[in-house]
Amino acid sequence: MNNLMDNLEDQVAKIKSEERHILLCGGVPCLSLRCHEVKEAIYAELNEHGLEGKLKVLEAGCIGNCKLGPSLIVYPEGVVYRRLKPENAREIIEEHVLGGRLLEHLLHKDHDSEEIQHRREDMPFYKKQKRLVLRNCGVIPPDINSYMSSQGYAALAKAVSELTPEMVIEEVTRSGLRGRGGGGFPTGRKWQAAREVQAAQKYVICNGDEGDPGAFMDRSIMEGDPHSVLEGLILAGYAVGAKQGFIYVRAEYPLAVQRLETAISEAREAHFLGDNILEQEFSFDLEIRVGAGAFVCGEETALISSVEGTRGDPNPRPPFPVQKGVWGHPTSINNVETLANIALIILNGSDWFAQIGTEKSKGTKVFALAGNVRHTGLVEVPMGTTLREVIFDIGGGIPDNYEFKAAQTGGPSGGALTADHLDLPLDYDSLRAVGSMIGSGGLIIMDENTCMVDVARYFSDFNRQESCGKCTPCRVGSKRMLEILEKITLGQGEEKDLERLESLAVLMKNASLCGLGRSAPNPVLSTLKHFRQEFLAHINDKCCPAGVCPELSRHFIKEEQCKSCGICAKYCPAEAIIKDEKTFRIDPSKCNDCARCAQECPFDAIMAGKKEKEIARV
Repeated sequence: MNNLMDNLEDQVAKIKSEERHILLCGGVPCLSLRCHEVKEAIYAELNEHGLEGKLKVLEAGCIGNCKLGPSLIVYPEGVVYRRLKPENAREIIEEHVLGGRLLEHLLHKDHDSEEIQHRREDMPFYKKQKRLVLRNCGVIPPDINSYMSSQGYAALAKAVSELTPEMVIEEVTRSGLRGRGGGGFPTGRKWQAAREVQAAQKYVICNGDEGDPGAFMDRSIMEGDPHSVLEGLILAGYAVGAKQGFIYVRAEYPLAVQRLETAISEAREAHFLGDNILEQEFSFDLEIRVGAGAFVCGEETALISSVEGTRGDPNPRPPFPVQKGVWGHPTSINNVETLANIALIILNGSDWFAQIGTEKSKGTKVFALAGNVRHTGLVEVPMGTTLREVIFDIGGGIPDNYEFKAAQTGGPSGGALTADHLDLPLDYDSLRAVGSMIGSGGLIIMDENTCMVDVARYFSDFNRQESCGKCTPCRVGSKRMLEILEKITLGQGEEKDLERLESLAVLMKNASLCGLGRSAPNPVLSTLKHFRQEFLAHINDKCCPAGVCPELSRHFIKEEQCKSCGICAKYCPAEAIIKDEKTFRIDPSKCNDCARCAQECPFDAIMAGKKEKEIARV
């Protein structure tokens, strides 16, 4: 044990001695934007200036703010340079590193104040977050030495030397931590149930099968801070009495798999995995299982089937996995973000964790902020933070002066929130009360140009494709629900179709085998509840107010761009274009939406209807 603590102190001292270095964002978004080419260009400049070996260039995980990528941070100043290209390498080395001058054109500029912000802590996107789970992501490289320099594995050392398994479970229970994978089940209760089962063999599993559209929280944690996931899973094994664990990751996350494999090798070498961990009577080891990408495998029983090497189909419960899981043995399953909280709780205490968040939703939650918002990326805030704070204070609001329309929480299992919900606290119970859910943390923002009927159709199509087909309510119900929604978007809907959708939703919720089928109607029900008039516009007026559904989009002339040349009227076969005092306009009662006018207009002054108020104007 003394050797471990000495090693921790050595690593801290080592990092502090290496103050001057460059940290490059190595998350998947930045990789797709050629960050490796930027890295190679920096190495070339260091060579040319005789700095090779004197200035370290380290690669971390996702920095969080997608608008900054590809980005790097120059330490010790902590200056962030964003949207980099390989050709920027020379000026970074010559001007900043050697000359000590900031490169203002590569710094972040606030969209409202135009103020230049050169450090992460000065940017509103980061300033209003509380990054606990994401504490190391984009800050340190994903290797064991860097992790240990940030108190990594100190919680494991404390647990196996000072705490019994029951005491670990008690700390997690008192913290109020609930599962971050969607259901929100108390983590301590799950561990206690697994601990109480008497069995010679038990398993713990990390569920990294993140499949929600627009969600990338777990992927970024596995890529940017894999050792926090490992430490949490080892602690779970210690608590429930398991000697073997699995990390289940979908095949679409190759970088996460690679970094987890490296982390497991490093942990074995450091004796945090294997027999007699830290010279204690506790042995535990890990394997990675790569899934084929089926969304249904995020459900616990389907995941277990996949881990066993069979088709990932869900099974009826009870028995629950903690009673009968992998190969019939008791199995405790937690998702990535849940496990990344465990070391913090053991190290800082349950009382510290319980002070964060709300009465029934403790701690922080990581959201993948995406869609029509200025700053997309990873956002971690205390439970109970309002939707308004996340969208406008952290995300910077809606771009191009459009109005906020809706936010989809919980992915294809969640529901839509409206402008009336902007001050709603983001926690388990508040969202459930309005027909939505936190889910794993996907948060898709939509502006006034979004068609909510099409959104419902999109999520229904996703759920239909991802249904395993094992039970009839989900297999047939999801298909019929999609058919009705497609019919409405084509202008062929009837008002009684809305009643059919609601009846199907009740049937699927009550009769489906697993959570996928039971939650699949949620996006449809929430959009019907909050945007019913938009459905009725598609059905009765044969109009898509947002101008998204091609069969129902009306055309209008943008007055500010019209030159009154009359070309559109000349080519209109329906004679629907009329000249008024200032410009031309389209008579919607005559227009058949053939789009010939838009094709012929040389000034791009004619477009399909995008706003209800603009359609009304013409």
